[in-house]
Amino acid sequence: MKKQKNFWKSLKKPFFALAPMADVTDVAFRRIIAKHGKPDVFWTEFVSADGLCSPGREVLLRDLGFTRAERPIVAQLFSSRLDKMREAAALCAELGFDGIDINMGCPDRSIEKQGSGAAMIRTPKKAREIIRAAKEGAPGLPVSVKTRIGYSKDEIATWVPELLAENIAALTMHCRTRKEMSNVPARWEHMREVVHLRDALAPETLVIGNGDVRNIADARAKTAEYGVDGVMLGRAIFGNPWLFSEKTPSISEKLLVMVEHTKLFEKLLGDIKSFAIMKKHYKAYVNGFDGAKELRADLMNARDAKEVGKIVRAFLKSRPDIK
Repeated sequence: MKKQKNFWKSLKKPFFALAPMADVTDVAFRRIIAKHGKPDVFWTEFVSADGLCSPGREVLLRDLGFTRAERPIVAQLFSSRLDKMREAAALCAELGFDGIDINMGCPDRSIEKQGSGAAMIRTPKKAREIIRAAKEGAPGLPVSVKTRIGYSKDEIATWVPELLAENIAALTMHCRTRKEMSNVPARWEHMREVVHLRDALAPETLVIGNGDVRNIADARAKTAEYGVDGVMLGRAIFGNPWLFSEKTPSISEKLLVMVEHTKLFEKLLGDIKSFAIMKKHYKAYVNGFDGAKELRADLMNARDAKEVGKIVRAFLKSRPDIK
């Protein structure tokens, strides 16, 4: 396999990345974000390595579609099976990804039952083997990990050194435990300990902080205060594909991009994903202005992109005051 360049080494610091979020940062939304406010690094939604190695992998492969405009882009995988991780990593290399990230933080019980996601925090030996398997499958690609500060309590002192011992390219730390889910504020003060361990044990590994980051200004402030190399933003992207460009769009621009997003979702994913997935974006796109509540209600009753476009055009025509 041809040796590929490790893009992590060429990133200017601080850098800002898009978090992988299931049924949110799909191929359609990533294209919209790339057009209106590209992050320094894209992540795909997380994808089952086991599924990618199964006869039914064609649907999952759709989640791994990307365009040149999204580079550098990292494929996020999860599995507790070494052979499947190895095979899926090789596939990601063939598909042309710039890196592979292993999800070791997802709290979903169905994922944990497979020994994957946050369950990996409880099996550090297996976690290390999974990292090695990904490297073996794709020796030309940098491998990174996204995880949490612990399972039911702070386990940074024991968990992080295990990961750093594998010389991963980057470590993204969500500043909550698995038990806390997203029910408490992210505790960024823990990032200082993570950075300290990195400095001592694996100085080449980049550290990325994640959790409750409101915008790019907030992300910059956190890099300065906690010493991380980069910040990953997740929920702040809802309804705001301009997040990374720091542009403030007009109301009409927001609504028209929402229509563009909807059409792209229908074109790329309409045959395999429910239109209801698209509708959860509408609450984020449509808020903060007079008439938003009524417009949202109309959009929730829409059945396809054509109806959404018609509803938005009628609304803008009836509201010449909206720019």
